[in-house]
Amino acid sequence: MIKHGCTTAFDHQYCFPRHAGKRLIDRQFEAADLLGMRFHAGRGGNTLPKSEGSTIPDAMLETTDEFVADCARLIDTYHDASPFSMRQVVVAPCQPVNCYRETFVESVALARDRGVQMHTHVGEGESPVIEARHGMRTVDYCAELGFAGPDTFYAHCWELSHDELRTMAASGTGVSHCPEPVYLVGAEITDIPAMSAFGLRVGLGCDGAASNDNSNLMHCIHSAYMLQCLTASTRAHPVPPPADFLGYATTGGAALLGRRDIGRLAPGMAADLFAIDTRRMDYVGTRHDPLSLIAKVGIGLPTDMTMINGRIVWAKGEFIGLDEARLFAEAEAALATVEF
Repeated sequence: MIKHGCTTAFDHQYCFPRHAGKRLIDRQFEAADLLGMRFHAGRGGNTLPKSEGSTIPDAMLETTDEFVADCARLIDTYHDASPFSMRQVVVAPCQPVNCYRETFVESVALARDRGVQMHTHVGEGESPVIEARHGMRTVDYCAELGFAGPDTFYAHCWELSHDELRTMAASGTGVSHCPEPVYLVGAEITDIPAMSAFGLRVGLGCDGAASNDNSNLMHCIHSAYMLQCLTASTRAHPVPPPADFLGYATTGGAALLGRRDIGRLAPGMAADLFAIDTRRMDYVGTRHDPLSLIAKVGIGLPTDMTMINGRIVWAKGEFIGLDEARLFAEAEAALATVEF
């Protein structure tokens, strides 16, 4: 992500196999510190067993008390709400379809008490299941539990009706749009034009590595725009301008995370930026409209520089102060010890 211009990452870690323990997010914070990444950790979890309709293996289940207790531990240990913070924690039960009702109720209570953001997956095919269980679709179910509002954002939302999008817009609930999984799973293309028209807060994500294969947020800007163009004739609202898709990945993402100090270049904001030298044959004829360049043309190469919080962490093809070849070898060796 850093190599392709991303300066702040939110990761929804919701897989906690029992043999792996509870310290996976602690290791993520260590990795973010090593690379110089601003990192928001979504502490996810699953509490509903497969015998009651979950899609998650029982070996990855936790109780609600376990989940909430570890969310509280992570908030106490890592969450920093100060300006230019490099570490924050988000309470993020995985999906309503894979959790007991009480898990979401307790999540809301903890998040609002500690003043942290909330996140979950909504509108990716589960609404009929939630309706069968609880008598309402997912958006209304989450709203009834209080898991909605300006401190909350959902991932995906490709199956939602216009009325549900209007409900989310009215409550201030945001959407993290991840375009890349469409290629892998053949899901419906999210109606970004309607979200824009209704005033939803929209950010851009690349989804997890199992659903995008390359974790390249820069590429997702291009994918997101092109997918909307592909379905433009079937939509009730026009595709937003190309520059808006760069906005979703910057100011939009910052807004979803509740950050007012990142996401744009201005006096008093964090010094987060990426730089691309466009004096290459790749960009002949494109330099007159730099705001549209990424969405329309796409950037195939790593950035020439990525700066996070005023520190250059990637430049001229290298991580500053790190031996990437050694890190690669260690990671490959660790992966070879994993049993699938």
